[in-house]
Amino acid sequence: MRFRRKHKQESEVFTDTLVDILFIVLMFFLIVSTIANPNLVKVNNPSGTKDVKAKQNIMVSVDKNQNFYIGTKRIDPAMFDSLLSAEIRRYKQFVDTPSVVINADTAAYYGEVFRIMRIARKDTAKVVAIVK
Repeated sequence: MRFRRKHKQESEVFTDTLVDILFIVLMFFLIVSTIANPNLVKVNNPSGTKDVKAKQNIMVSVDKNQNFYIGTKRIDPAMFDSLLSAEIRRYKQFVDTPSVVINADTAAYYGEVFRIMRIARKDTAKVVAIVK
């Protein structure tokens, strides 16, 4: 009895173009994720010389009309201190030391910016200011 050997045919999948497309898609999402920040209120920032990146847990903005924002939500100035402290406490459940990022216009009163810094430091949060 003679058995025939079956010849296996090997199939090839060319993945060269797939790798190129995945690389382009990866680069696109990396660039878009660094540019887009949905919690940012547009203000005219002062200029600075250092370039330090901080993880943006809590975004606080002060525009030229002295309006306060936490994220994109406008906050009454009388309620701002307690709401910022509550926001810091809320983030402390997830992060050991949350960051408060201050985005203040150049025409904003810097006494208000220092008040925000004092509140954040009192609640043991890091303070970062955005500059150009």
